[in-house]
Amino acid sequence: MTQTLPRGTIGVLPRPTTLADESYLNFVQSCRKVLIREMFPAVARVGEARYAAWKECHAPQEDELEDIKRVFREVPLVRTFQRFVRTQQEMMWRRTRESFVRVGEEHLRELDTAQQQGCARLELTPGLEIPDWARQDIHLQPGGYTDDPIGGLVFHYGTGVFYEGANDQDELHHELAEQISLPEDGRIGRILDVGCSIGQATLALKRRFPQADVTGLDIGLPVVRYGQKRANDAGLEVTFRHALAQESGFPDSHFDCILSYILFHETPSESFPAILAELYRVLRPGGVLSIFEFPNSYGVSLPPATRFLIDYDSRNNCEPFSVDFVYSDFQGMLREAGFAVEEGPKLSNPFLQSIVARKPTTTA
Repeated sequence: MTQTLPRGTIGVLPRPTTLADESYLNFVQSCRKVLIREMFPAVARVGEARYAAWKECHAPQEDELEDIKRVFREVPLVRTFQRFVRTQQEMMWRRTRESFVRVGEEHLRELDTAQQQGCARLELTPGLEIPDWARQDIHLQPGGYTDDPIGGLVFHYGTGVFYEGANDQDELHHELAEQISLPEDGRIGRILDVGCSIGQATLALKRRFPQADVTGLDIGLPVVRYGQKRANDAGLEVTFRHALAQESGFPDSHFDCILSYILFHETPSESFPAILAELYRVLRPGGVLSIFEFPNSYGVSLPPATRFLIDYDSRNNCEPFSVDFVYSDFQGMLREAGFAVEEGPKLSNPFLQSIVARKPTTTA
């Protein structure tokens, strides 16, 4: 049997195990770039023009999603776009996992070694039960974040393709670390990255605040194990915790800052109150929760093409909770949890919204 040798990295990005795999996935990435950057704007123009003509004839009282979907689906370009997006996503994950499973046993040994030695720590929650909703193949990744032992490695390269090569060196996560809002008193001793996945933002936060204790928390054991290995490889003393966001296990008023990046749209809306209550509890008075998320359109009318895309993405990219988040009164929930809410700094990705939630200081 021919031994598969690691092919190294491109910066921090692991290379697929064969040149053929890398070439194949480069092709898939270029297809995705065309679909998202060029084809969807055309879909939006044609679909919204067809929908505007339909409205003139039917004069609906409101823009109902089912009407938008029905009219958009009548456009051949829309159906082509839907098929291509789904297919390239399936191609991406299938070939990524096929490539890295060749070194799967060696990779698992490396994760075991990282757990026993190195500067980064991994904290496990005894008896933690993963809820069924978290075991889905989010983004169509086989095994999702919870059930594939090499899922962290697969996630790392696969999402590199998903980001169209724009995050190969964790650029987007470094932007998050730079854009988080800080307490008014400037005190930053402990930071939490909640829903950290493989810890890309966790490591970026440690680099920005080297004197702070930085912790990444996630429900997926494969991703936090891989995050610990990455932190060890980078020589960064951070902590990863395998736990639920609503049952973090941290003391009251423990953190000065919390970062949440695209967590809530992948979580059932009925969990929001418990998660927000927990984040409020572990944040100190005067501390800040920075949230970067899908657009939350409660009370705001989104363009028909955006509504169509969010619905399609929910059903065909395994984002089953995103629609509920988009149309929820999320900022109202933040205020109900006790936070003072304000608009946050803009990111280079204009699709994402930015919310700053501050825990009021204790008054005498």
